[in-house]
Amino acid sequence: MSQQRESNHAQQTLDLPITGMTCGSCATRVERGLKRMPGVLESTVNYAAERAALTIDSAQLTQHDVVRKVRDLGYDVATTETTLVVEGMTCNSCAMRVQKALRKVPGVLEADVNFATGTARVSHLAAATVDRMVASVNAIGYHTAAADRGNGEADDAHAAHVRSVRRRLVVAIALTAPIVVIMVLHVLEQTGIATISHSWMRWTSIASAILATPVQLYCGWPFITGAIRNARHRAANMDTLIAMGTLTAYVFSLVQLLLGHDELYFDTAAVIVTLILLGRYFEARAKGRASRALEALLEMGAKDALVVRDGIEQAVPVGDVRSGDAVLVRPGQKIPVDGVIDEGSTAVDESMLTGESVPIDKEPGSEVFGGTVNTSGSFRMTATNIGEQSALAQIVKLMADAQGSKAPVQRLADRVSGVFVPIVLLVAAIAFTGWWLLAGDPVAGLIAAVTVLVIACPCALGLATPTAIMVGTGRGAEHGVLIKSGEVLERTRTISTVVLDKTGTLTRGDMQVRDVIAAPDSDLGHALAMAAATEQASEHPLARAIVRHVEAQGLKVPRGATAKAAAGLGMTATIDDEQVVVGRARYLTEQGLSIDASLAAHQDRFEAQGTTAVFVGYGGAAQAVFSISDTIKPEASTVVEELGRLGLSVILLTGDNERTARAIAAQAGIDRVIAEVMPSDKVDVVRKLQAGGDIVAMVGDGLNDAPALAQADLGIAIGTGTDIAMEASDLTLISGDLRGVITAITLSRRTLRTIYWNLIWAFGYNIVGIPIAALGLLNPILAAAVMAFSSVFVVSNSLRLRRFRGFQPPLPEGIDVTDTTAAPRAAA
Repeated sequence: MSQQRESNHAQQTLDLPITGMTCGSCATRVERGLKRMPGVLESTVNYAAERAALTIDSAQLTQHDVVRKVRDLGYDVATTETTLVVEGMTCNSCAMRVQKALRKVPGVLEADVNFATGTARVSHLAAATVDRMVASVNAIGYHTAAADRGNGEADDAHAAHVRSVRRRLVVAIALTAPIVVIMVLHVLEQTGIATISHSWMRWTSIASAILATPVQLYCGWPFITGAIRNARHRAANMDTLIAMGTLTAYVFSLVQLLLGHDELYFDTAAVIVTLILLGRYFEARAKGRASRALEALLEMGAKDALVVRDGIEQAVPVGDVRSGDAVLVRPGQKIPVDGVIDEGSTAVDESMLTGESVPIDKEPGSEVFGGTVNTSGSFRMTATNIGEQSALAQIVKLMADAQGSKAPVQRLADRVSGVFVPIVLLVAAIAFTGWWLLAGDPVAGLIAAVTVLVIACPCALGLATPTAIMVGTGRGAEHGVLIKSGEVLERTRTISTVVLDKTGTLTRGDMQVRDVIAAPDSDLGHALAMAAATEQASEHPLARAIVRHVEAQGLKVPRGATAKAAAGLGMTATIDDEQVVVGRARYLTEQGLSIDASLAAHQDRFEAQGTTAVFVGYGGAAQAVFSISDTIKPEASTVVEELGRLGLSVILLTGDNERTARAIAAQAGIDRVIAEVMPSDKVDVVRKLQAGGDIVAMVGDGLNDAPALAQADLGIAIGTGTDIAMEASDLTLISGDLRGVITAITLSRRTLRTIYWNLIWAFGYNIVGIPIAALGLLNPILAAAVMAFSSVFVVSNSLRLRRFRGFQPPLPEGIDVTDTTAAPRAAA
């Protein structure tokens, strides 16, 4: 009967919203897959309702395991991510308790609590409401609320905390100073340097007790209340250690004073509280500086916008601007929202997005972005992306997510933090007992125990990783580099090979027709018109180049042609009952068209010059060949050389023919070339490199690069490319400057190195300091001073990343890498 009750207690009912099912057989597949899992007692999947109802044995299986199984089957579970602000955490042990409480809430799949930022990121099902999560955390003694990145509540809470600590610190210093003077007088009297009457000594001891009481009970009150709150929930944290250490010294001294003894430690209790408050004040200020980059981004948006509605200009709050509104922007103003210029030309300072200080020229049709600065002419624009869809909002979200993430190296620190305080309490008890029983000196044991409690510092463990990530990702954003998570930082350490896409990455992506040769007896004008008619619906850079060239010739282009694309090869269209083929030589041959020997010779010449040969054919034969070339980015060779210095192998990956690809690679100084790769095959190339032992970083910008970016060990998206490429990447370079690749890699590695040094200090400090304290070789006041500044050391070491400078070697005079033809897209 008892076993039955335990089994029933372990049962848990789950209701999962399943996405991706297209028919009843999908539902059957999911249901069978779930039923095969050990621990699933019942499973029913309803295709019409798109839901799965399960009963599981929670002793064998977690809801996270179930979700992972659904995803392994090729479907997904609709989940929500919520960020909570958690107040009252004083060390990483607190963060671990909050994390554990959140993970116990039914419907919560994952929870990561960041002590440095005071936030919790929760991935959950609809069943886990915010109210339930808040209640679970509040129940263990902390205050929690849903975060709103835009309302400044977190900043206000942090400022209030700094003011509170400063106020208590001022009082503590004012009262502790005379206690220290009295302590010095007692030492002088005991050493015979000064002679002080016994009655006067007695009165100074009473004065010390009076002064130490408000220090202990007012200045140290947050430590005491924190310890009591944790004790109610049978837990312990940093506050527990401080409260126990200082109260032990204070109460022991009070008893000694009442008994008429002279061995008092009021000075120890007061100085410890003062030093710890001093450390926490510096730590709070330093943490504020660490998050300043995100705050600066939040402040960059404009507050008001000048819109035209019903022909009337009116100033409205930027939050009231609607998509499609006509917005006027004057010189010197911040652009309020993302949009497209309709009238006027100007130059825009986009440094807040790209890190590039040179203003970008804009004209009708150009994209502009909220938060950037209009430096010259007035213009009228149509609002496109507003609110959370704007480039700035998405960058802020990406940064906030990155700063709230954890690097895998933090897991060890988290595991240690979970048991740190109980172990310290045990060591303190052993130190006291050992000195009392083995040395016969309970007072020395008491001092050793107090010293152990005071010197232990789990805060440093909790701050080591997140502060470095906060500063590193913030500094990256200032240089136009967006790092998606702490995990990305660790991957950069092992990269061995960098694969560069050609068009738009190694080159500017601004294709131009350099030459056109017609076949003998062919009408060049007609061939050009047929080519443009076929390519006019395509967004491929080669197609755009052909259309622009033909339109510039003033030729009439037939409209409305129905075209069909063959990815990576070309296009076909039927125009006036005639099939027209535009593409590579191989594609024309496959379509049954012949290529004249003279055109083939021109193809060889074009490719030897590093340009791409594109044919147009109809009537059974190729009629003309285009020579289309791109311009290699001026910084390309410098970047390739620097990648070599970093010990990385560089590969050029392109769909171009071998000859053209090698000509481009030679200009950039690249030896390894993989050419004639279909867009769909790029991901296979990355897989083969990985199978051969390479740790691959893929750099690309186009839609067809997205699968390869996702497959690579490190995906780096050029921000002037498509949103889907950036979604698939780990690092995003908001500008088109290829030097950002070096900046991204070196910044990531330096941030990771900072994390390692922080953890070495945090672990080493506690491993060395606690045994020394237990052996009685350390004065408790000195222990308090060292502990107070251990966290400050970690945060200050992370702040050194603010001095990081991006990779900016000089380029040849007159060269400008600013791409005025492309603008950064939202880092979605």
